[in-house]
Amino acid sequence: MYKSIEDILSQAKEKDKEFWEIVLETDMESRCVSMEESMRTMEQMLEAMEYADSKYDGNLRSQSKISGGDGKLLEEYNLSGKNICGDFLGKVMERAIKMGESNACMRRIVAAPTAGSCGVVPAVLLSYKDYFDVPKDKLIHALYVAAGIGKVIGENASISGAYGGCQAEIGTASAMASGALVYLQGGDDEAIANAAAFSLKNMLGLTCDPVGGLVEVPCIKRNSHGAVNAAASAQLALAGIKSAISPDDVIDSMRRIGNEMPADVKETGKGGLAVTESAKKMLVK
Repeated sequence: MYKSIEDILSQAKEKDKEFWEIVLETDMESRCVSMEESMRTMEQMLEAMEYADSKYDGNLRSQSKISGGDGKLLEEYNLSGKNICGDFLGKVMERAIKMGESNACMRRIVAAPTAGSCGVVPAVLLSYKDYFDVPKDKLIHALYVAAGIGKVIGENASISGAYGGCQAEIGTASAMASGALVYLQGGDDEAIANAAAFSLKNMLGLTCDPVGGLVEVPCIKRNSHGAVNAAASAQLALAGIKSAISPDDVIDSMRRIGNEMPADVKETGKGGLAVTESAKKMLVK
């Protein structure tokens, strides 16, 4: 069992195992399942992400009519040859928005760790699968890395926008995705931890201020930014750059910042972007 990122790193070193294996062991112990059962559950998560990605429909609009179709626009732009972010990041951004729109349109998604942040982890992992030769079991291992990071954040801070602001949702998802990406790129456990710290630091203080109380604006676009943040953070860590603030200290700071946030910017729809003139016009039918 582990309670912190440092616990995972220490146990991995002591047992001469990888980050993902410590997370796997804890899942087996906490749920009283075999290794095969645990890995099959994670495989099903991956398959659900793939299914949701493949079933995106750019013609659908949410019930509120304020979201839908942007993923299709980004796909068309990526195919136009004008993409300024490169093929990989372009696809990551596209997939993240598509998944967020699918959530708004009541399609099947995987909460990773929440429905509002469902696009970040799949966007990074599925795009990596497309552009790099990686076997399925490696992707499953990467999901364990992501799950371990998410579990630590959830237990020591929060993954709820209503409790900790959007830093708790998109921030956590970004940290999870960055650690998973470092693993896929062959980075060591320390690099995984540093990437998670970088990602979360960049999201500290992010408000949860959904227009109309709906998980659509600005939530969907934040998935795209969270996914790009994950890739940037992974690259920093893979280059050997270390976070000046330890991952666990960043998580503790996230908890404190979330506690200090006014209630109006924690999913109540009473502050921030939710009360702008643009938002008011958007909700008038």
